Amino acid sequence: MRSFIAVLLLGSALAIPAMAQVAKPTANLSAPVKSFGRVSYDARSLMIDGERKIIWGGEFHPFRLPSPDLWRDILQKMKASGFNTVALYFDWGYHSPKQGVYDFTGIRDLDRLLTMAEEEGLYVITRAGPYVNAELSRGGFPGWLVNQRARARTDDPDYLKAVDEWLDQINPIIARHQINADKRRKGGVILHQIENELALTTPAQRRYMDHLYTKARADGITVPIFHNDQGRNGYWTPESSTVDKVVTGPNDMYAFDGYPGGTCTVAGQPTRDVAAPDWGYYGTGGAKGGASASPDTPGFAAEFGGGWFDYWGSNGGYDCNAIQRGKRFQRVFYGTNLANGIGIQSFYMTYGGTSWGWLPGPVVFTSYDYGAAISEPRALREKAQEMKQLGGLIASVPDLAGMTPAGPVEITSPNIQIYHNKSPETDARFLMVTHKPSNGQTNDSFTFTADLPDGRYTVPMRLNGFDAKWLVAGVTLGGQRLVYSTSELQSAQRQDKGDLMLLYGRAGEPGETVLRYSAAPTVTVIEGEATSRFDTAKGDLNLSYSHRGRAIVRVEGGGRPPLTVILGDEAEAVRYWRQGDMLIRGPELVRHATVKDGTLALTGDTATQSPLEIWAPGAIRSVTWNGGKIATRATPAGSLAATQPLAGPAAVALPALTDWRMAKGSPEADPAFDDSNWQAIDNRSSASITARPDGQPNMGMDAYGFHDGDVWYRGRFTGTPDAKALSLYYGAGGSGLVQAWIDGQFIGEAETPGGLPRPITTGTARFALPASAQSGEHILSIMVRNNGHNWDLDSDDFHKEARGLISASLEGGPSGRSFTVPIAWKIQGKRGGEMLADPVRGPANNGGLYGERMGWHLPGFDDKRWAKATVPATQAEAGTSWYRTSFDLAVPKGQDATIALSFGDAAKPRSPVRYRVLMFVNGWNMGQFIAHVGPQRTFPIPEGILNHRGKNRVALAVTSDGQPGDALEAVRLVTLHSVKGGLPVQMVTAPNAPSDLKE
Repeated sequence: MRSFIAVLLLGSALAIPAMAQVAKPTANLSAPVKSFGRVSYDARSLMIDGERKIIWGGEFHPFRLPSPDLWRDILQKMKASGFNTVALYFDWGYHSPKQGVYDFTGIRDLDRLLTMAEEEGLYVITRAGPYVNAELSRGGFPGWLVNQRARARTDDPDYLKAVDEWLDQINPIIARHQINADKRRKGGVILHQIENELALTTPAQRRYMDHLYTKARADGITVPIFHNDQGRNGYWTPESSTVDKVVTGPNDMYAFDGYPGGTCTVAGQPTRDVAAPDWGYYGTGGAKGGASASPDTPGFAAEFGGGWFDYWGSNGGYDCNAIQRGKRFQRVFYGTNLANGIGIQSFYMTYGGTSWGWLPGPVVFTSYDYGAAISEPRALREKAQEMKQLGGLIASVPDLAGMTPAGPVEITSPNIQIYHNKSPETDARFLMVTHKPSNGQTNDSFTFTADLPDGRYTVPMRLNGFDAKWLVAGVTLGGQRLVYSTSELQSAQRQDKGDLMLLYGRAGEPGETVLRYSAAPTVTVIEGEATSRFDTAKGDLNLSYSHRGRAIVRVEGGGRPPLTVILGDEAEAVRYWRQGDMLIRGPELVRHATVKDGTLALTGDTATQSPLEIWAPGAIRSVTWNGGKIATRATPAGSLAATQPLAGPAAVALPALTDWRMAKGSPEADPAFDDSNWQAIDNRSSASITARPDGQPNMGMDAYGFHDGDVWYRGRFTGTPDAKALSLYYGAGGSGLVQAWIDGQFIGEAETPGGLPRPITTGTARFALPASAQSGEHILSIMVRNNGHNWDLDSDDFHKEARGLISASLEGGPSGRSFTVPIAWKIQGKRGGEMLADPVRGPANNGGLYGERMGWHLPGFDDKRWAKATVPATQAEAGTSWYRTSFDLAVPKGQDATIALSFGDAAKPRSPVRYRVLMFVNGWNMGQFIAHVGPQRTFPIPEGILNHRGKNRVALAVTSDGQPGDALEAVRLVTLHSVKGGLPVQMVTAPNAPSDLKE
């Protein structure tokens, strides 16, 4: 399309309109339709059963919420918040502690998860790896794969054999939950990803990708297959692509990820230093043009920033990230994508959850909140409300799917740009109004003039600050014709023989909605203020109003069915929930609305005492809310209103944590400790990419079957006059730890720093030795905490960097030289190693602390012989001390709460004191607190792990350097989220006592 400059006469002044957005020919709009059963696509959009769809998706990781009943809670909140699709990563290592051993039961029951998604009416994008990244330790590879010499993410036969083990398990599960498997399904798997962010493009990787594609098809996956490009590089575009290719692959569709949008400052303030990129129709084209990298397939952002992860040692960025990529950002950036033809978008993350146990990679700490639309405690953020509004528009106007550029419009302000698209089938229009550049901050009043389907119109607008407005025009909605509106459409529904619309705008701004009639209709203002005028020549009914609270207008006659228009400001509009052909106002959340025998059954949540108002078909005779009957009355607006407000939640009484008991937890430091059953360190082969000095044995923990958490070493040597210091080269991940003793005497600790852009994950520690080490027999005791294996994002086997000790040597003499003294080492880590003692909680739950090996973390452990202790503590011994207590909860029935453990001063990101805590709640490792590193101090515990109506036990493994004050601070319970409603949640069954563990 060509751009043009026109002149508008505004009063007596001439204004030169701004250049509108001009599209480039970056998609092959004549590309043929490709069909994969019920799923098909062309260059414009995905189609389900032949109908064009905008895929409005969000990422959710079931492994970051180890309470399966709550999976449904997240899926229902996503559906209610306007999403029609959920994207699911599957973590290979989460299911496989040992080669050939797989578990898909309990918290790993993916059949159950996919069934839930189908039942909730959500489409599913499956992302099964083998590699996923996801800020997971090893990027989702299992621990045992670290010992494989074969180069990962290539066609090496040994690696492919391991991959096929995983795919033999996961692909059939996905296959039976495809939308193609049942023509009646309203949800199910529609797209499948076979690899993630594989940037290098060697022949071995091409053969690897061919293998994954062929394997998926052989295992019964019939939906379109894609790979997620790490940025808009044009890697792995389909071979049928008609542009110059960077590299092609066997995929059916091209997809990419993108995380634009500025940053948060060190002080935790959002910035707006990046404008939304044009990655499609309005971009520069070519292989770097995103959607245009594959002009025969629809624009597909498999990951688009729904927040950002936080890292060890930050000042705490999740609240900032929730704002930075939150309200307004979503309108500007997601809308720019939509206008550019990217009709498949999945927002990473929509619920981030918790990287419990040893799930996290070296950069991230326990919380994976991500600043997502649904917070880690499962509360809907403000950005979820905006997503509900945008998703409501998408659901109400199917014509938005497959739109193409419609040509520029004339704008009277140079600060404004408008993306103008149309449906080739219906000529319906989508106009996204934003600043130029889109991160502009000015307040602007202007008009735009456009040739719309119902005529040429000049439309008055305002755009204040960082914002965008999604407008539709020339759209048939039920029995109505919307010519245009300066308000945004949240919902349009057909009820009985009439129509209902919900339109909204910024508080205090004027609004104008134009509807088309064959004759003058009757207009009645039922509530609030609005004026109307009818243009007989055009047949246009013009409604004028201000967005203040709510106005309701009834329009009847004029050759169309009756219409009720609700006009609200944003604060009013977010109170409405679209459920099928019904609209419900008031509660914090409406999960479901079902009708049977004239009774409307609503389920949902209230955060406070809430009104309830329902627009529903006339056949409704009674209403229930969460099973209880609600008295209603008819209103002049045609709704049913509850005569009494819905009750809010009761206060949740939380007990103080008292009656602590304590036991010393580092007996391995004692020279008399019995390590006869430990493995001897030897010269077994290693796949590690970390070089060790000549003559050193293989000390890496992975080679001995210990992949996660803490590992202990004990070494025996004969002293020498030159032994002045001990030098340890170790791998510990981000903010990892090494502690050392000689003959029971603590000689020091060292840490690897966390943080970005890439944490330092290995280090060298030097500890002075006492004079006694210069003769006689001695025992070294070393503990290394592995805070995660590296990712393999660059496909360089970086996940095979060594963890645990890499080498150990004595130093001495005037130059501090290293010299060789034979040290006979033994190693001990997680009980059972790869043969898990607790397969229910799985490989991420435990490391090799003595207390873990003995079952001190389990709720049924008998701690009566432990010493009574006071918390906060005033002093700690070097090493690990265990604290245990129990408490009862009595959360009111029918109430959903998220309760958390909090340490010290929750307002500060870090403490002046140095210590670490592994927290076990009813036997589950729910995270790690590092007081002096931070930033996380408060740790949500999901119901199902936490017993909300009964007894709970907490065990804390507190590791300190023993210096004055470096001891456990105050520990308390706090409520992070509480609503009346929720879903029934069962406790997750798992081993209770040490006797339940496998040998």
